[in-house]
Amino acid sequence: MNSLKELEGHLPTIEERLTYTFEDKNFLILALTHRSFINENRTIISQHNERLEFLGDSILGLIAADYLYHRLPSYPEGQLSQLRSKIVDAASCAAYLQKLGLADSILLGKGERLGVGKTKVSILADVFEAIIGAIYLDGGLSIAKAFFLSQFDQDIDQVIGSPPRNYKAELQDYSQKKYQSPPTYKVIEETGPEHGKTFHVLVTVGGEEMGIGIGPSKKEAEQRAAFAALSKLGL
Repeated sequence: MNSLKELEGHLPTIEERLTYTFEDKNFLILALTHRSFINENRTIISQHNERLEFLGDSILGLIAADYLYHRLPSYPEGQLSQLRSKIVDAASCAAYLQKLGLADSILLGKGERLGVGKTKVSILADVFEAIIGAIYLDGGLSIAKAFFLSQFDQDIDQVIGSPPRNYKAELQDYSQKKYQSPPTYKVIEETGPEHGKTFHVLVTVGGEEMGIGIGPSKKEAEQRAAFAALSKLGL
């Protein structure tokens, strides 16, 4: 991003990629603002993302630790620490941001834009951690946790060497056993252009609305809706 105005106009697209809509857009703007941009634009903006990155780093570590603790009950502390480090290290966080397609959305100073700033691992990683911090401040820990685990569950499973979870299959098994009927999925909204739609899917279990998933395809949105339902059920 070259200007604050350009970033502000791009926020709806960024939120679609995050599958999260901010109540306070200033948190998202702050997360995407690098120190180098402030140094060149002090008259229009005065804060950068380093404090938010500090917060997000801690939140991300907690989310990863909690996930590993419950997912791998037989693993000792040493192994859990190693896996957590791999999940939240700079290279992984930079890859998460690139997977979201947000590397070009960072407000950088001219020098960084013309140099290696747009692809520098430390900058990308810091922005991702700042985004986690922003979501935490705007929506709370449970929202930040749901965002990270639903977006990057396959990446995490690859690190820990486990097969990806099939949330739809797990939810169907639960629903069949408890209610003798499968969950139902309904597309409640479609946004974006025809060539790049984003789908919002509501899942109902036993007649109760249990979660909404957002994704670039109906299949992905249904998986995320199932994840939301399982999280609500504590499964």
